[in-house]
Amino acid sequence: MSKRNSNADRFRKQAIAGELEEPVSEARNLARKLGLDPYPVKYWIIDYDEMNELIAYGGFQSRYPHWRWGMQYDKQQKQGQYGGGKAFEIVNNDNPAHAFLQESNTIADQKAVITHVEAHSDFFANNEWFGMFTRGRADEDQVNAAAMLERHARAIDEYMADPEIDRAEVEKWIDHCLSLEDNIDQHRVFERRLDVDGPVDDLDDDLAEKLDELGLSDEVKGEVFDEEWLEKLEDADESVSFPEEPQKDVLAFVREHGKQYDGEAGRAVEMEEWQRDVLDMMRAEAYYFAAQKMTKVMNEGWAAYWESTMMTDEAFAGDDEFMNYADHMAKVLASGGLNPYSLGMELWEYVENRTNRREVLEHLLRVEGISWRNLMDVVDFDAVLERLEPPEAIDTITPETLDALEEVPEEYVDREALEAAREGEIDVAKYPWKVLTGEGLARRHYSLVKRQHRGFLTRVSQNDLEQIGRYLFDDARYETVEEALADIDFSAGWDRMFDIRENHNDVTFLDEFLTQEFITENNYFTYEHSQATGQFHVASDAAEDVKKKLLLQFTNFGKPTIAVYDGNYNNANELLLGHQYNGVMLDLGQARETLKRIFELWGRPVNLLTIVKEVDDHDIEVAKRRNREPEPEERGKLIRYDGDEVTVEDVPWEEVDHLAADDVDYDTKPDEWLA
Repeated sequence: MSKRNSNADRFRKQAIAGELEEPVSEARNLARKLGLDPYPVKYWIIDYDEMNELIAYGGFQSRYPHWRWGMQYDKQQKQGQYGGGKAFEIVNNDNPAHAFLQESNTIADQKAVITHVEAHSDFFANNEWFGMFTRGRADEDQVNAAAMLERHARAIDEYMADPEIDRAEVEKWIDHCLSLEDNIDQHRVFERRLDVDGPVDDLDDDLAEKLDELGLSDEVKGEVFDEEWLEKLEDADESVSFPEEPQKDVLAFVREHGKQYDGEAGRAVEMEEWQRDVLDMMRAEAYYFAAQKMTKVMNEGWAAYWESTMMTDEAFAGDDEFMNYADHMAKVLASGGLNPYSLGMELWEYVENRTNRREVLEHLLRVEGISWRNLMDVVDFDAVLERLEPPEAIDTITPETLDALEEVPEEYVDREALEAAREGEIDVAKYPWKVLTGEGLARRHYSLVKRQHRGFLTRVSQNDLEQIGRYLFDDARYETVEEALADIDFSAGWDRMFDIRENHNDVTFLDEFLTQEFITENNYFTYEHSQATGQFHVASDAAEDVKKKLLLQFTNFGKPTIAVYDGNYNNANELLLGHQYNGVMLDLGQARETLKRIFELWGRPVNLLTIVKEVDDHDIEVAKRRNREPEPEERGKLIRYDGDEVTVEDVPWEEVDHLAADDVDYDTKPDEWLA
């Protein structure tokens, strides 16, 4: 490309950016007025190819050299060309955040993207799981992932350019590390690992005797036992396993205790400094991206909810842009498969509606003569909904109706902005929200009176009514329904959403709000493959089954949970991993290939204990004749790779019993996780 053309492109992009200056500024103002508190966002205008490159790089402009980026770039291009998919934006979790807008987007698309990005940035800034990467540092509020990733890219590039290091070996080593990128402990605050301890010297006589009884060599002692472990051993009468508890951060374990396999020498040797450094970098990046993987449904649903509120409910999309925006949103929400945008947005709306419904029902149940037993018979819910409608002065704001806002309760109107609007300093026709407070906006957009939600108030079970009524504090009583409704907190739904946004992840979010009511109203069901018929069929629409199926897809990023159980298995420096089995068996083919990768990071044989479901051919034939599913038998297996071959052998159930969950265990206790 010539210099002249480069300058022309640069000026063209600046012109496009100029068109977006007002939408960017006003979207931020509206987001804050609605109660969002996002990181600052820097917006960049890029072309189609640059967008595909950024998506391939995970949202960042600089990543380490590796073939995976080329594959992802190719996949993204083909999706855009042949799959009908279009990338509108990408935003990364950083402070400030960086958002990249595709220059071919229409203005309506750009406005949608900007409002979407502001909500994402709010989620990044306020969700506790994103803080796990920075918590504990002096500058914990300063996320600078772009700088970290650029440092990693530069360091790895230097290793590849080093004449003493084979470039292909660096790339292979990265491949080995990436095979474990989801095998971290995402529920713990990220910590950089300390330098690997050297050999253990000068053990006292008593401790040396205990170690001698174990029959371990000096090499194994120095490699396996650190000072903290030795101190515990001195104070204990019984031997301590290594590690003492199963360790989910497999990357950290192999970084601290692993070696590399020297094919020429036929044995394990110490890792090179660059190898441990690359392991450190891959582990840090895995922890950085973990929060995004853990909150995909919440985060995308959150962004879709507030984008819709801003673009549709507050008419941020102009009259001439609305149809374009509606088409944009419909495509996003209608994409196939497990769609995090639609599932997330439906769940957030459910949280809002459920909170608002409880607020209203609690007030109604405090009215004299009304109880949970007779409420549905004696209350006129059409009249209740009419009372819950926002005042017309708030619902419809134009330059001609500003005087009507004087009759609206004080807390709903921004008096200073109202005066500015009267002076012509605020374009109320374009930005009516500017003359309202946050409480006024909550009143203006109260969810229970929206057309699509008007039946939600009465869709409450008798059991739920009884539970609400029995546990009400008798701290307020009302003589009339009108008096009770006058005390409604119209911000309750949004306040609850903000609270949930702070400390939940997808697993806890789904676990709490994927109720039978939600599943029935939104027509969710499970399906499965029948071994008897060879076809897929609907299995269940029960809440328990749908929840279980979905949670299994999100626990540990939907990947198998693997932990280190022994770093000196068989007293031979072998690594023993355990698959924490929750009813879903491993893909044994992938497990074999992964063990080969881990062997390169451990330098010695690697073992994996797991549980499999097996059905013999006779049982399948019998099941087909009886039109039912065969009953699989669960068995323990030990998969081992010694550097030459993979072997699989049956093991007694008692050797794998500790790996099997009594029930599907999602570990859904955010308060404990974040303690």
